[in-house]
Parts: sequence; structure tokens; C-alpha cells
Amino acid sequence: MATHFGFVAIIGRPNVGKSTLMNHLIGQKISITSRKPQTTRNRILGIDTEGEYQAAYVDTPGLHRQEARTINHLMNKAAESALGDVDLVLFVVDPFVWNDDDEMAFARVRQAHKVGVPVVLILNKLDQVGDKQKLLPVMEKLAQKLDFKAVIPVSALKAVNLQDVKAVIRDSLPEGEHLFDDDSVTDRSQRFLAAEIIREKLMRQMGDELPYSATVEIEEFREDQALLRISAVILVERQGQKKMVIGAGGARIKKIGTEARGDMEKLFESKVFLRLFVKVKAGWADDKRALRSLGYDDFERL
Repeated sequence: MATHFGFVAIIGRPNVGKSTLMNHLIGQKISITSRKPQTTRNRILGIDTEGEYQAAYVDTPGLHRQEARTINHLMNKAAESALGDVDLVLFVVDPFVWNDDDEMAFARVRQAHKVGVPVVLILNKLDQVGDKQKLLPVMEKLAQKLDFKAVIPVSALKAVNLQDVKAVIRDSLPEGEHLFDDDSVTDRSQRFLAAEIIREKLMRQMGDELPYSATVEIEEFREDQALLRISAVILVERQGQKKMVIGAGGARIKKIGTEARGDMEKLFESKVFLRLFVKVKAGWADDKRALRSLGYDDFERL
């Protein structure tokens, strides 16, 4: 039987549920999520293999207009580059919120459509819609924006209608050999995933207190018999931010570490010894050399 393989880009403005959608499509959490916009900073590849079909999902940072800082430029670059050489685009929107960032994302999607890439409109957050009848006129209005291959309302959070999405994806994958091993779920290293897990727990613990200029650097990642030893540094820009991350008596950093270790042990299927530190590195988010050392220019992966 012929095999099928293709790249599927997941595009949309910040905080519409792109990472949650990809995690459910591949059946495993590899892309971090939080209620805070712009959680995803790098382009992340998720791989789903079902029989003869293999899809490589590209989860991207949300396209946004606030580009004052170097890291914002790089995040937009990552999102835009994901549209090169893909076989299908999933354009994810909140059906009841359309703003300038949606327009920016739609402009990129339209460019891909013009060169022959089919686009599926994903109306997310169906679980937040009480009266589903109210969704019909919104669907009709948004569907007029482009000749979409399909328009599918979903709840990425509750995994509602995702089989419909998968059916359209399978129909769009061209014939070809699988590019990845059938048991692969991502092309990212364990080291990268460990940093992302810590950053997710940091964002969830800090809420609105968290500065966007905080990141995670893995200093040590090694196997020691049946144990993974991981040392990581949380980088912030000011001394006051460091104190917030550590928390009273170290309580906050301890909770971040405990939650991150639990997720790592599930993902890596190994016991984890995790050490966390917090350091001040002023201006790292505007320093191209620092961003390069942290992997933020590693976008040409396809």
C-alpha cells in the first residue's frame, strides 16, 4: 500500500490554541501551552504516524504586530518561514474575536493559498460557545474570506471534532515515503523539550507577573545509569524579576521544579534529577548573539 507524507503548518495569531491543537493531533504534549499570549517562541515540529499516513505538524509562534524587540522579530520570522514548502495550512482562529493580528496572520495564509497550498479554517474554542446556533453566521462570514478546503469548528482543549480535522489532513497528504521513524513524535531534542517544559511551568506559576523577557537555558543534560541529570538556568533581565521567580523562601522556584520534573519523567520515561537556578542577564532579548546561543535563530529546519 502506498505511503503518504506531508508538512502541515498551524498558523494563527497568539493565544488561539495552536499548540493545544497540535498536542492533541499527535496524541502527546510536546508544545507548551499557557493562557499567556506568545507562549511558543520557536518553530516546533510534531509528528503523527497512523498506518501509511505520516503528518509533520509545524507549530509556530503567533504572528503579532508588536515587533519592537529583537526576539519579536525572530518569532515572526519563525511563523512566516513555516509556510514555505508545506502541503497544507491549518488557519486557527477564535470565531468571536478577530483583530489586527488575525489580519496579519490571514495575509500570510492568503499568500500560501495563492501559490496552491490548500487551507483549512479551524474555528477553535467550541467549548466556550453555549448556543452553537450563534456559530453558524460567524462560520459563513469567515468562510467567505477564502476558498478554504474545509471549515471545521473544534475544541482543541476538549479534543472535539479533531477526527474531522485528521480526515481532511489525510486527504491532503501527497504520496511519498515517511520522512521520520514511525515512532517519532518530534524532531526536537530532549534538551530542547526540557527547557520548554520548565518555561511552561514558569509561565503558569508567574501568571501576569512573568516578564516576557524570561527564558530557560539547559546547562547540563546527561544520563547517569537510570537517571537523567538536568541543570537549567532561568534567565531574567532585572534583579527584581529574579526575586519574583525565586519567591518567598524559594517556594515558587521549588514548585516550578517539582511540576517540571513530573512532566519530564512522563515524557522521557525516566527518573529525573532537576536543578534550577535563576540568573540576571540584562538585555538578552535584544542581544542577537545571546538569542543565537539560546537557539532563537534556529528556524530553517524544513
